[in-house]
Amino acid sequence: MIYLYKSNPIPTSLNHSGKILGIDYGEKRCGLALTDSAQIVAAPLKTVETRFIMDELKTLVAKENIRTIVVGEARYLNGDASATTALQQAFCTRLTQVFPQVILARIDEMYTSKLAQQSLIMSGMRKKARQDKSQLDMVSAAILLQSYLDQRPQ
Repeated sequence: MIYLYKSNPIPTSLNHSGKILGIDYGEKRCGLALTDSAQIVAAPLKTVETRFIMDELKTLVAKENIRTIVVGEARYLNGDASATTALQQAFCTRLTQVFPQVILARIDEMYTSKLAQQSLIMSGMRKKARQDKSQLDMVSAAILLQSYLDQRPQ
């Protein structure tokens, strides 16, 4: 499910110019993914330590002409908020303050880590390399961003 974050004004029309950034937000690290200019394909970009995420985003938003940021929303299988949910909500509130011109959307991130792990295995990545969680975070961000692209209103 996709929804626009409540603190951002709902745009009269979704702006399809510029790129879309996906964020798999975590306590220690954030995986980042970015679309192409046509907003068709999501690709893993990088992993950033959470304590440096706002500085990185300030650079990316300006450099990459980012118009929308999609942040995953962690929930348990029964729909209850997870331990990470409150941190993600605080992060989203901060995003709307720092980037009021950017549309902020949330999307359920259930199973993205599992799908990312399977993707890394299928890509032929060796087990030792897969243990680097930064790879998993980037691919998770790309999966949630691609999910957003596939579900968003046109």
